[in-house]
Amino acid sequence: MDREHRRLLVYAALFLVPWSVVNARGVVTFVFPFGLLNFAPLELTDVVSFATVYTERLPEFLLGWPVGVGLYVAGLASVLSGLLFDREDPRVTAGLFAFAGVTQVTLALGFSRRVGTTAVPVGAALLWLAVWWYDWPAIRRTLSVEES
Repeated sequence: MDREHRRLLVYAALFLVPWSVVNARGVVTFVFPFGLLNFAPLELTDVVSFATVYTERLPEFLLGWPVGVGLYVAGLASVLSGLLFDREDPRVTAGLFAFAGVTQVTLALGFSRRVGTTAVPVGAALLWLAVWWYDWPAIRRTLSVEES
């Protein structure tokens, strides 16, 4: 498997990793790109239902999660476009994934401001690590060419 296929596989695998882990007074919620998984009671709320049904009177920091999912899906489409059609700007792809990570940091900070609640933006760290590993070398090459 070549580097570009591994890159797609790594970015796609981040769909299965919790982007944020929230502990609210002992009740743990995993925030995945596809939905919120609660354990007390066991319940999965998909991102589409969340964005279209449950957004009334919610704190604004929660609305960043569906936006991050959109950025992530656009990033995946960009990687796939590079593989299938040789049409990709790694700066755009990296930006989409990096900003998807920012939405999770915002979400984690919003939750952590609540008394008795902590949140860890696992997905942000993993997205940024993947961007650094797979896309930063191409971005750095582009920047050094523009400086010459």
